[in-house]
Amino acid sequence: MVAFGGKKLRQMVSGFGGNGLGQVLAAVAVTVLVRLFSGPGPVLPPETDNEDQGDGANDDIDEGESEGPVSGKVFPVTIRWSDITCSLSDKSTKSVRFLLKNVSGEAKPGRLLAIMGPSGSGKTTLLNVLAGQLAASPRLHLSGLLEFNGRPSSKRSYKFAYVRQEDLFFSQLTVRETLSLATDLQLPGISSAEERDEYVKNLLFKLGLVSCADTIVGDAKVRGISGGEKKRLSLACELLASPSVIFADEPTTGLDAFQAEKVVETLQHLAQDGHTVICSIHQPRGSVYNKFDDIVLLTEGSLVYAGPARDEPLAYFSKLGYHCPDHVNPAEFLADLISIDYSSTESVYSSQKRIDSLVESFSERLSTIIYATPITKEVLHKNGKRIGMRTVAKKKGGWWKQFWLLLRRAWMQASRDGPTNKVRARMSIASAVIFGSVFWRMGRSQTSIQDRMGLLQVAAINTAMAALTKTVGVFPKERTIVDRERAKGSYSLGPYLFSKLLAEIPIGAAFPLMFGSVLYPMARLHPTLLRFGKFCGIVTVESFAASAMGLTVGAMVPTTEAAMAVGPSLMTVFIVFGGYYVNPENTPIIFRWIPRISLIRWAFQGLCINEFSGLQFEHHNPFDIQTGEQALERISFGGSKIRDTVVAQSKILLFWYCTTYLLLEKNKPKYQQLEPSALDHDKSHSKLEELNPEQEGHPLENQPVKQVDSNQPDPVGPFILEGAE
Repeated sequence: MVAFGGKKLRQMVSGFGGNGLGQVLAAVAVTVLVRLFSGPGPVLPPETDNEDQGDGANDDIDEGESEGPVSGKVFPVTIRWSDITCSLSDKSTKSVRFLLKNVSGEAKPGRLLAIMGPSGSGKTTLLNVLAGQLAASPRLHLSGLLEFNGRPSSKRSYKFAYVRQEDLFFSQLTVRETLSLATDLQLPGISSAEERDEYVKNLLFKLGLVSCADTIVGDAKVRGISGGEKKRLSLACELLASPSVIFADEPTTGLDAFQAEKVVETLQHLAQDGHTVICSIHQPRGSVYNKFDDIVLLTEGSLVYAGPARDEPLAYFSKLGYHCPDHVNPAEFLADLISIDYSSTESVYSSQKRIDSLVESFSERLSTIIYATPITKEVLHKNGKRIGMRTVAKKKGGWWKQFWLLLRRAWMQASRDGPTNKVRARMSIASAVIFGSVFWRMGRSQTSIQDRMGLLQVAAINTAMAALTKTVGVFPKERTIVDRERAKGSYSLGPYLFSKLLAEIPIGAAFPLMFGSVLYPMARLHPTLLRFGKFCGIVTVESFAASAMGLTVGAMVPTTEAAMAVGPSLMTVFIVFGGYYVNPENTPIIFRWIPRISLIRWAFQGLCINEFSGLQFEHHNPFDIQTGEQALERISFGGSKIRDTVVAQSKILLFWYCTTYLLLEKNKPKYQQLEPSALDHDKSHSKLEELNPEQEGHPLENQPVKQVDSNQPDPVGPFILEGAE
């Protein structure tokens, strides 16, 4: 059976690809398509070992419960980290810069932990380390101990949500549609539409999105929901899988004070529901600061304080000689206390010395300053067993279900994008009018031969560039959304690319048809309806091939700006070898492969064959061109057929789509691995052994804190809050 299938595959490739480079492209396309349609679904995390679950794991948990959403049930996860060190090396100067230096702390379920500090203090770096989302780099070195319910981070199997600083969505979908599609993709266990709608309705109510549920998300071109509502929508999308831990990277950035407080209030409510919530924040106002249960203060990558929030940090620093003035925002006081003042040389020296003293004071008391309710060995064992059982990811929906959901989303995004579609339509008509005016009603003279070739060349170039620039301007941002959704296992890559291709066919075909409908009669090209249909078909297929090329460029480069630079540059090469400027027979041997993959050349060849075949030109000399076939021979297109050009363009389209697939598969985000230290691991476990239930409930003020004698002068000078008297 295998031999029979391989024989059939070879016959199909041989018949489809011709010979040479065509067979290679066809083989690559067929191979990737086979993998695309028959490949496995989203990669799922491995199931927890039975020895870690314990014999009684099934007693507390029903096996079928985790297939659907769990209403009101969040499984507790305690995160503890110690001696986290992250350094960045510079090969040119052979120097090492520490992003984090021996940072330790703990985050508990039911509590909102805020990581605070000035800009560049390492807040986002620490958050990414805890979430396992620190981008990998050979220049980075990451070490330390990170445990989840007493288990090493390498064995974690809990669900977590990461709300990034930049909120990215499909702009033309409403809030309700965004959540409904996300629910269908992430929770295939919800079988009925009524159950899904009820689940989405409860989520909208919980996140305060009921008032804007039927408003489009919007973007820079179309006004939609506000920044605070986008942030809460990001939270809602992340909450679909009932995560145990929620990470939020500066969730208040870019929001006004009211919206910022609403977002933090939402995080507080999520913590009260049992989630472990960790966020990084720059400088919150007083009402926002009072919503935090715990805080971690960082400065220059070093730990200044870690423990309960609100009044406890002020009490701790007051015992060190730094008092917060009355009627001053505690967050502002803490930010000024741990920041370096660069106003003068003396202030830099004084503030640096103060910070060094604070870091040293806290490091001396780090082993005794713990949270109010430390985790015990019994709690670690109990929670670890339950988490290991409940958070095993279930297989997502089938290939075709993913395809239909993604096709629906892609169609809504493409068809509703009014501003973009209007601009493209106007540009298509405007360029057709300009070209038609320049090449107005061409006759059958000898000079019209050059005019026709020039018009067909610019028509091919215009169509390809319009499709390319539109795609490279949009896809890099969309790729970021797709990478995030694929990382959560929502769908695989094959259904996404196939649905995107089909959804854009009606919209993508409309603009070449507009262009041809205006240009063709104005320039008085071959005046038959069949030739007009072939003209529009050739430029439409070329438009799809250029869009596929734009997808490859967008998947190859990291940003939209880079894509806008690479895409037109690559297209310029195809224009040079497009069949008009350089005759294929005169192309150097080393470059003869370029015309074979140039979509400009194949479109130009098809348009020329469609236009010149059967034409008779006026001639007065024996050496004049009399027929269109003679004109085709002059540019080495004689003997070719339109079918050959369409097949070649289709191969190019498949080649670019397959290349996009391979690039997206290869360029998956890679994250830095934490290298545990054996000494730190042993030390951490010895600390856990020392904990006992009698220690629970000790507040921070009962712990010994390094004090400063009020009769002795402050070694670093008095600290005065700027603006306070």
